[in-house]
Amino acid sequence: MKQAKELGRHIILELYDCPERRLNDSSLLEDSLCRAAEAMGATVVTSRFHQFAPHGISGVVIIQESHLTIHTWPEHRYAAIDIFTCGDIDMERGVQHLIQALGAQRSDWKLLHRGLGLLPGKYPVTSNSTYP
Repeated sequence: MKQAKELGRHIILELYDCPERRLNDSSLLEDSLCRAAEAMGATVVTSRFHQFAPHGISGVVIIQESHLTIHTWPEHRYAAIDIFTCGDIDMERGVQHLIQALGAQRSDWKLLHRGLGLLPGKYPVTSNSTYP
């Protein structure tokens, strides 16, 4: 019998000290996220990006395995990125690609295992948990 595991993996990636022009370039961001997905071994389905005024961009790349999202604050040289997958892909390759592509001088990321509360005896650790 196959052992149950998490339903998905979710990386929260924070990029600091990125060049402002990269964080305010919608085409570059879309290309970077699509290439990160490909580097991970994911299959890109579609993407959508929106430029805010006076600056900042939000975007999503839908992959067969789930999604990558980004929101940028060029004025702070900061980007917040989420990578979520329910597939067996190499997420760290995507993280490394994005750090390089966006020119981050500092980065921080966390890996979350999603859906663990559905498994017997497994409870996610959160500050708002309703589990006993």
